[in-house]
Amino acid sequence: MMAEPFTPSLVAEPVQDDIAMVRRIVTVTLGITMLLATGYLVAVVMSDGAILLRPSELALERQELYIDMVAMPDGLTGTGVTVCIVDSGIHMDHEDLANLELAGWRDFVNGQGEPYDDQGHGTAMAGILVADGWMKGMAPGVDLLVAKALGSDGSGSDEVVAEAIDWCVDQGADIVSLSLGGAPGVLPFSFGGGRDSGEAASDAIDQGVLVVAAAGNDGEDPDDRDVAFPASEREVIAVGGVTHTGAHWSGSSKGENDGSLFPLPIILPRGDPDKKPEVVAPAEAVPVLTTDGAWGLADGTSAATVYVTGALALLVEHHPELKASEPTSNADTVQTVKQWLMDAAVPQEGQTGHDDQYGYGRLHMTALIERSDQT
Repeated sequence: MMAEPFTPSLVAEPVQDDIAMVRRIVTVTLGITMLLATGYLVAVVMSDGAILLRPSELALERQELYIDMVAMPDGLTGTGVTVCIVDSGIHMDHEDLANLELAGWRDFVNGQGEPYDDQGHGTAMAGILVADGWMKGMAPGVDLLVAKALGSDGSGSDEVVAEAIDWCVDQGADIVSLSLGGAPGVLPFSFGGGRDSGEAASDAIDQGVLVVAAAGNDGEDPDDRDVAFPASEREVIAVGGVTHTGAHWSGSSKGENDGSLFPLPIILPRGDPDKKPEVVAPAEAVPVLTTDGAWGLADGTSAATVYVTGALALLVEHHPELKASEPTSNADTVQTVKQWLMDAAVPQEGQTGHDDQYGYGRLHMTALIERSDQT
């Protein structure tokens, strides 16, 4: 038996009809896509032809998540509070900083009179504090001082950082923010025989200035003994990091709070509320500004430090008597604030007392304000 002969016309006609239908669908889909794309470009192209970008959906989601995680209170912006960021500088041309006017600028690296950032870390940190656009800063109303003490490679001498801290105090800073221990490439410093950042921080604290510093990012290093310097100074507020779930971020440095004689340097035992780190805050995929005018995500206790800086700015706005310029402000004032931080922190489930990685707990801005009102 022979197979029936193949009849092309019986198969070709339906196939051709299907192909024609597919072509029509593709043509209509492409047309709609082009119209939507054209509409989007019309909406975002400025008069000078520049196309405005926007953060990724993940960045926007993380921003909202972290605002909720730290319980940022309504009605406070840091107005009337002076904050000094010591870092790699600031790039003022980012659209999210369009309304920012610096209260002061000093370049300790190259001596330039106008603000700039040749490394990017300082801009990222400043954005967490004062951005006012796609990105929402923790305390956009503060008077911001910026001291450039780190070079284009992200490193700097400890003596220069000390000079920058002194300048912040001379300019009337209520809070000094040092994201240095957590910044990649910053440590170790080139130690010399001059004044170091720990001494400068201690002198600032004696005048009632709140000094906040990154705990460091070497938590996974088996040789890690303590939080970074100058966060290790007793009255400096050392900030560790957590993930988006609130768990300890693995890179966050732990504190050596029981004391240690060997290897050098000697670490003395610490008591409450000065155990390190004192508090933890978001340090994983934190939304930041970049010097090319865009947005990014960054890991590290540097970012966590600025969340705490923002919280303290809101606290000082709420209680102006805490300002460093007040005649009653001194190291005791700083200790009171540290006690409030300890009392307001949210511990991990099952945590009792201080944890060498998680500190006294996670930053909770609203609880900090409420705790301050109880005294």
